[in-house]
Amino acid sequence: MENHRTDVGRRIALRREQLGLDRGAVAEKAGVAPEYLRYLEERPASPSYASLTRVARALDTTVAELSGGPPPSGTAPPEVSHREGLRTLDEDTCWELLAEHSVGRVAVATDGGPAIVPVNYALDDRAPHRRALVYRTAPDAAPAHAVDADELAFEVDHLDEAQRVGWSVLLVGPARPVTDLDEIQSLTERLTGPEGEPDASEPWAGGERDLWVRLTPHRVTGRRVTLA
Repeated sequence: MENHRTDVGRRIALRREQLGLDRGAVAEKAGVAPEYLRYLEERPASPSYASLTRVARALDTTVAELSGGPPPSGTAPPEVSHREGLRTLDEDTCWELLAEHSVGRVAVATDGGPAIVPVNYALDDRAPHRRALVYRTAPDAAPAHAVDADELAFEVDHLDEAQRVGWSVLLVGPARPVTDLDEIQSLTERLTGPEGEPDASEPWAGGERDLWVRLTPHRVTGRRVTLA
């Protein structure tokens, strides 16, 4: 794992250890998932300036210290006085945006109460499951609580704080486990990169994630916002 870490990841882990904090404490303070913080520390991640800023604040340091240099020029967002535009996205555009990303959040009801959990996802557009979304998880993990839900909410968004633009897409519909062994094998083969290398749908949480969940939404909505 050491060979897969970036300098940013090493600095984040080192600063956290210097403060005597575990990932859960830092993640909560930064407003990110512990799995995402682990991903930043252990994988060759390229976090956005906004995400790195939140982590830096949680670690009582600066983006420059974590990145090993000055913050990128022009990244400081301008003062915002009013909302310039909020536009509703059509369904085709929503699916196009979903296809360009691989991490979303699923809303589930757990034994400890409602939770919103990040997961890696991929689109499955084969008939008869056209325009469906799949993700892998462990049977005892929080995202598994979505199985057999008739009204599962799944959200993907992107915000560029420097440019003051962003969008969000919401999918709502039933979630079902994929139980057919041939279909599971087909999904595994299709959603795996060249020469057996996993693609972005590979769960970053690690461990065995052999439960496939398919969301076939009956409602797809999205919005794009531009701030002055």
